[in-house]
Amino acid sequence: MFPLRLIAAAAASTLALAAAPARALDVASFSPDVQPCADFYDYVNGPWVARTELPADRTRIGSFDALRVANDRLLSDALAELLAKPALQKSPGLKQVAAYYASGMDRAAIEAQGLKPVKPLLDRVAAMKSAQDLPSALAQLGRVGIAAPVGAFVRADVKNTRVNVLTLGQSGLGLPDRDDYAKDTDIAKKLRTAYRLYAQRLLSSAGFDATPATIDALMAFETQLADATTPRAQLRDPLKVYNPMTTPELAGKAPGLAWDAYLKALTRSDTRPGGVERLIVAQPEFMARVAQMAEKVPLATWQTYLRVRVLENSAARLPKAFAEADFDYRGVAISGLEQPMPRNEEVIQLIGGRTGGSPLGLALGELFVSKAFSPEAQRRATLLIGDVKAAMKTRIQNLTWMNPETKVKALEKLEAMQPKIGAPQTWPKYEGMTLDPKDFAGNQLRAAAWFHGEQIKDLDRPSDRTRWTMSPYIVNAQAGGLNEITFPAGILQPPFFDAKADDAVNYGGIGMVIGHEIVHHFDDRGRQFDSIGSLNDWWTASDAENYTARADRVVALYESYEPVKGTHINGRLTLGENISDMAGMPIAFDALQNALRRTGQDKTPDKIDGFTPEQRFFLSNAMVWRNKTREAALLNQLRTDPHSPGKFRVLAPMSNMPEFAKAFSCKAGDAMVAADPIKVW
Repeated sequence: MFPLRLIAAAAASTLALAAAPARALDVASFSPDVQPCADFYDYVNGPWVARTELPADRTRIGSFDALRVANDRLLSDALAELLAKPALQKSPGLKQVAAYYASGMDRAAIEAQGLKPVKPLLDRVAAMKSAQDLPSALAQLGRVGIAAPVGAFVRADVKNTRVNVLTLGQSGLGLPDRDDYAKDTDIAKKLRTAYRLYAQRLLSSAGFDATPATIDALMAFETQLADATTPRAQLRDPLKVYNPMTTPELAGKAPGLAWDAYLKALTRSDTRPGGVERLIVAQPEFMARVAQMAEKVPLATWQTYLRVRVLENSAARLPKAFAEADFDYRGVAISGLEQPMPRNEEVIQLIGGRTGGSPLGLALGELFVSKAFSPEAQRRATLLIGDVKAAMKTRIQNLTWMNPETKVKALEKLEAMQPKIGAPQTWPKYEGMTLDPKDFAGNQLRAAAWFHGEQIKDLDRPSDRTRWTMSPYIVNAQAGGLNEITFPAGILQPPFFDAKADDAVNYGGIGMVIGHEIVHHFDDRGRQFDSIGSLNDWWTASDAENYTARADRVVALYESYEPVKGTHINGRLTLGENISDMAGMPIAFDALQNALRRTGQDKTPDKIDGFTPEQRFFLSNAMVWRNKTREAALLNQLRTDPHSPGKFRVLAPMSNMPEFAKAFSCKAGDAMVAADPIKVW
């Protein structure tokens, strides 16, 4: 993870790329004491890391983070302007997001509201008289985005992406990972203690029973769920989480809960038998455990659990007692923060979510694009995508381990891959949504209910391949499930892309991001999907075996890294991201060579700041991954995140590229020269 159609590069584009380059690298910050062939990350970033202090309100700072903060500041200024000048709220999205932002910034109104926004949900939980009331209560929570303990969402059927289907999946744990409930490690014990306190504070602040015995019962309840929860690394197997069935079949596999009543209430449908004609159950064993617990766990414990989930879902948007409890648990205990981030940034994140995929995320994107969209960046990114795809095509054609019939399918998939660049062509109308500038927590629930309603409507529609699920203001990129790649306007800025910089810098930055996202569709998971994004095995047995052998080497390489003493990278959990780095960087480098040939710079390469284009490619990429992270946040990343820490996203791919060794005259035996380089693609 790092719609416009791909267009051919015009002659004018080529001429623009050949324009006089700018100095885009912070060469003065490179280390005089570390050799590039010894540790390239420390050579480029070591002095910056050494002199940089983490602010009390940040878990990490670096290239990604600085750009994210800049985007958030642009948005907060634009939102303040919308509020000061209502005439600027010219679209439905801008009207709704202005009201949402106003409600988040009005702390007095939040205190005045108290628990009023969540009272209907808490009352629904309190009104349960027996286990027979659970299905409708769980569905009511699900309709406002509270997955407790079952998550439900509508998306394209992964074996037939032309149609949409409802999927049920495991959810509802309060600790960061399933293993935290049972492991005897220091970090697991610390997190259990912190979570117990968090739950106690939420319940007591809301006036509910929060005695030690009540919290003990809550922990025992969640431990049962955790025991049935599939580990994160196993979730990457698309076949394991694809279990189509009807409602009666689910009831047969998971007896004890009235699934038909739950699904009818969730979808609000009396016309479809069982609520839906067909659904995908990602983890049948988890659903069986939930149904078993519905029969056997006392109702009072279920009520405690559901109250915690309701309060936790809105805690950051509720009065001070709840928001502080949420920060002490998520910010301090999990991430090691010392104080919250500025309120304007926090509200933007609460509105948009981590990747801008929340209901109002695209409204923030609409506002961002109106202020910061760069047609030049979009045009250049389109050209770069063409170059990187061409490089990937050549790689596939030249593979010695892949049979011709598999190559044909791989090339078909690459050709069909659809890029989304900058921003969508149309914005949501938010029909039926009305947000209140004085009700922050209520707005969250209204937006979630609207979004759920839109998803349920999708059950009767074909899948929409033009829809954006990542907002344009986000500093990231994405390989979507429909054989698409998305590059939001938010990342098409320095240090990833600079219209004034030389090709080498841009290919090492956004070019590498493009290569990474393309390769995601050919990583250990993505390779199992075909040209329209459907789960369909198009590999010969021998080719699949050859690929797996290469992937296993990637697992072993990353598991040899120990970012924190005693904690190694989880090679299986991070495999998709690592393959995308290991193959994406060489492909982006090949694309740069094509660009240099196109502009004639391959014959007479100009040095800038004393570095060749090839060297600047690698320098640019290493600067992208520059960061400093709190140890608590890094440990949480190593346990729960499919991305490897930034330093190893530099060291692993570059040390396995002969092109890097050649660029910096590294010799066999140097730390940055693998004895037997890994080459996946």
